[in-house]
Amino acid sequence: MQQVSQPIIKDLVLIGGGHSHAIVLRMFGMKPLPGVRLTLITEASDTAYSGMLPGHVAGFYSHDECHIDLRILAQFAQAQLYLDQVIGLDLENNQVFCANRPPVAFDLLSIDIGSTPATLSVPGAAEYAIAAKPVRQFLTHWNQLVETVAQSPQSPLSLGIVGGGAGGVELALSMQRHLHQILKAAQQPIQNLEIHLFQREAQVLPTYNLWVRQRLAEILMHRGIQLHLEETVCEVKKKAGEAGGAGGEKRAGDLFFVCESGLKVECDRLFWVTQASAPGWLKAAGLATDANGFIQVQDTLQSVSHPQVFAAGDIATMVNAPRPKAGVFAVRQGKPLFKNLRRTLLGKPLVRYKPQKQYLSLIGTADGAAIASRGPVGLGPSPLLWRWKDWIDRRFMKRFSDLPAMTSSSMRCAGCGSKVSSTTLEQVLSRIRQEQPSFNREDILIGLDAPDDAAVVQVPTGQVMVHTIDYFRALINDPFVFGQISAHHCLSDIFAMGAMPQSALAIATIPYTLEAKVEETLYQLLSGAIEVLAQSQAPLVGGHTTEGAELGFGLSCNGLADPNKLLRKGGMQPGQVLILTKALGTGTLFAADMQRLAKGRWIDSAIESMLKSNQAAVHCLRHHGITACTDITGFGLLGHLMEMVRASKVAIELELEAIPALEGARQTLAMGIFSSLQLENLRVSRYIGNLDQAHLNPNYSLLFDPQTSGGLLAAIPTDRAVACLTSLKNLGYSQSCVIGHVMPQLENKKPIILH
Repeated sequence: MQQVSQPIIKDLVLIGGGHSHAIVLRMFGMKPLPGVRLTLITEASDTAYSGMLPGHVAGFYSHDECHIDLRILAQFAQAQLYLDQVIGLDLENNQVFCANRPPVAFDLLSIDIGSTPATLSVPGAAEYAIAAKPVRQFLTHWNQLVETVAQSPQSPLSLGIVGGGAGGVELALSMQRHLHQILKAAQQPIQNLEIHLFQREAQVLPTYNLWVRQRLAEILMHRGIQLHLEETVCEVKKKAGEAGGAGGEKRAGDLFFVCESGLKVECDRLFWVTQASAPGWLKAAGLATDANGFIQVQDTLQSVSHPQVFAAGDIATMVNAPRPKAGVFAVRQGKPLFKNLRRTLLGKPLVRYKPQKQYLSLIGTADGAAIASRGPVGLGPSPLLWRWKDWIDRRFMKRFSDLPAMTSSSMRCAGCGSKVSSTTLEQVLSRIRQEQPSFNREDILIGLDAPDDAAVVQVPTGQVMVHTIDYFRALINDPFVFGQISAHHCLSDIFAMGAMPQSALAIATIPYTLEAKVEETLYQLLSGAIEVLAQSQAPLVGGHTTEGAELGFGLSCNGLADPNKLLRKGGMQPGQVLILTKALGTGTLFAADMQRLAKGRWIDSAIESMLKSNQAAVHCLRHHGITACTDITGFGLLGHLMEMVRASKVAIELELEAIPALEGARQTLAMGIFSSLQLENLRVSRYIGNLDQAHLNPNYSLLFDPQTSGGLLAAIPTDRAVACLTSLKNLGYSQSCVIGHVMPQLENKKPIILH
């Protein structure tokens, strides 16, 4: 009797990876709720901890030290992770609308998406200013600025910061500290840097006590930051006759802003750190919001208008206990939010959360000291307070890196898997037909438009049919993206043979659950696969679905080709070069991901690579005289290369240093983390002629790493290599490169030489 997981009864969807949701995910990981499927929808796989962000800007903390890795956290919580932007809600049908994927259904919804600066409506601000939120975009601009200063430290730089609250003050001090360090290291005068801080009120930090306001104003002025109090910026302009750089970036010195008083100040970059606002889609969905668009919630953190919706953090306003938009409240709302989400799912009464009126605030001064503030009391600045703040922040972050062992979910017995019902399947296909672009092929005689016992396709005269099949377990917990990756992987064999896809049959295993949840999973999965198939004008004509212990998917694809233009493994010729179109490393990265040892951004880049079709690459390679080709999948680079070597009766000089690796792959291999297929793939090492020296190279293990939706390995004439690589990179295959040369067969010698 097969053991299968508890069937899914409820879908809890979390929008946003804010502090409250990070705590909720951790607590669900420690105390899972059987029958509940968690899904996190967020725009990025990591989220900055606001308490350490100024320290990161100042240079005290690395990116990883101040960011929570949501991919690892979601895995710990056994949650699906969807990286996408939410653009709307349907609260009648309980659906979340995203920018790049099908609607996501929910039974219970929680929103923790933070906020954005409110006054970007000032003319020119949205176009030219850099908003402090979203943090990811802000840090992209900040890192670019740091790099620019490091490359040209002799150039004068003027920065403007609009907003004199705690965020603007800490940002001014932190930016100054980091940039001064760069200037000092380059032996340039720190006077090359000017920072202007604009505050519409008479004092900075207006929500803090008088002592704190005065003390920080003194520190700002002492450090040469120019304070412009009671100045309201009313317009941002570009200097006449100067254009921005490519892609709309802000060129140094080409901006100035105008205040209501008539004051005009020139700057190279302008940062916007004003009061918070909310996206318009919350109110448009019908949620009760306050005057600024924030979701109004009861003391239970439940929406006052929609009981199936909860909200926390900056995006929520507690109607009975309004508090400032501060990270401390988002952190403290995490535990009560978890309790009430859990209670709602269990049908239990909710508990009230009452936030404290006064709270301790530790404000870093970017010099290894901090100021403490609580109600009317202030203290500092003091290095001891900074060490205390640093200890608190690191302890908080440690909760999300030192995750305890996962609790096993309850199990139940079930018979062998059965087919998904025809009703469910038809409902899924009907939804997809309404959303996906439709096209007709005359060579598809019977397909899903008129289902029969089998699909029927026609092979045009003068062409041959190419067949392939692939199927594997889900390697990520997003069925839509998994469907896309699977389709790209399966179609790759067709492209590697020089054929064009004609049609596909799907093979899907859906985890055992309620029929409505089966439908949702199958809908997401097939939507992803069909979207990719449609790009090649290859319809899905049928398939087989079954229920099982875990999600699995594959396709049986067929393609059409001119028999005289087929690409084979056996066409390599001495004097040619070998081109690899994608970097390696998916095997080790996802093995590390299973152990929660891969950083989220590493998996992000691997997924981006896997979602890159090989179709355009093979057309490019054809144009440059390709004679042999294969795609790199489960047998690894060396395994598939040896298939080509044996078929072509040649030898290969392989340049180990030239082999591209996905971000993080070398690190995980160095940690001894390998795919389960790596050991089997290592057997092909017996064909390496200089193994004793070669195995010491850091890239050696990459040769045997099994790939999912890997790139193409192709042989082309040497004199076409430069032009071919230029074309490939222009098509988006940024890591394509020459990795070796084809030589005549070596008599009585092993055919692979590594350099």
